Amino acid sequence: MKNTSDIHYLNYLEEFITENRKETFLNILKTRTKHFTVAIEDIFQLHNTSAVMRTCEVFGVQELNVIEEKYGKRIDKEIALGAQKWVDVNRYATATECIDNLKAKGYRIIATTPHENSCMLDEFDITQPAAIFFGTEKNGLSEEVMQKADGFLKIPMVGFTESLNISSSAAIVIQNITNRLRKSDINWKLTDDEILDKRIDWSRKSIKDIDFITQKYLEQE
Repeated sequence: MKNTSDIHYLNYLEEFITENRKETFLNILKTRTKHFTVAIEDIFQLHNTSAVMRTCEVFGVQELNVIEEKYGKRIDKEIALGAQKWVDVNRYATATECIDNLKAKGYRIIATTPHENSCMLDEFDITQPAAIFFGTEKNGLSEEVMQKADGFLKIPMVGFTESLNISSSAAIVIQNITNRLRKSDINWKLTDDEILDKRIDWSRKSIKDIDFITQKYLEQE
């Protein structure tokens, strides 16, 4: 039986996309990472969720985790500007579910907060995989996340204002840690299997009538 997750399926799909698009996928995937992942908790304003997704996409963080304990969500496509096609969004009903899942994958849980006696951004240890948690500007992260965190991170600020909007905070943190990561000798890139999976996924999202195309592939002898 034919497999829709192997190299043969990818080769078939790539017959339906341009050489330039194939090359673009390969070049972008060279910069993608799961060494860091981002989690946002109960963000009421949709444009903030979408803006964080765009930030992840722009700086090469492949996965975004969204905790929806209080509010139902939908991605604001106008703000995300297509980022939802290229970033993997994992949704969780509770903070416990999200934290347990990420810890099982080997991530340290890092809570961003201006109030803890915590690590300054420039001093943050990038060598270990980490899930960076962001909360709302008004309420911050929940007590559960704060108690279960393995560490705390804050952005150095010198003005009267104590906190930044989540989208601004996420952009500053993600840009800093991914830039430092790419300048390091840490093994931060996607594995060959992860790259194959994303090449198939992105190719599928680029092809009109993909279900019909896939059915034709499966019917081939």
